[in-house]
Amino acid sequence: MHFDLVDRVVELSAQHIITLKLVSGAEEYLQDHFPTFPVLPGVMMLEAMVQAGRRLLETHPSAAPDRPLVLGRVRALKYGKFVKPGSTLRVRVDLTKDLGGGEFDCRGEAVLLDPSAEPTAEPPTAVSGRLTFRPARLAAAPGPVNGG
Repeated sequence: MHFDLVDRVVELSAQHIITLKLVSGAEEYLQDHFPTFPVLPGVMMLEAMVQAGRRLLETHPSAAPDRPLVLGRVRALKYGKFVKPGSTLRVRVDLTKDLGGGEFDCRGEAVLLDPSAEPTAEPPTAVSGRLTFRPARLAAAPGPVNGG
């Protein structure tokens, strides 16, 4: 099963990307999380940042062209507000450092755009953290079984 958590790319440059994820009550993972209080699972918020980061980095000159980028490490991950159906998650990922070898450090933040909330100067943060992307490791060729 594949969850596409980027509904729209709002802005894209060599250094950052801004995407939107519209959270619908019809999304199947909300049926069990939680039955009486449906909210976007935290791991899906993280995945929204990862998917945005991949889109930012997929055409970077240092990216390995033959291997997809995967999440290598997460640091300083913080959750703030619940994201309920009917809300929008605005994700921004900034490239902070090209580590070489196809690896990148990024900073991600997703803010909650809730149409029912009172307008404020700054939307509340739903999740933020630092992400390291690396090329996927190639599977080793199968060797002989039982020394044969």
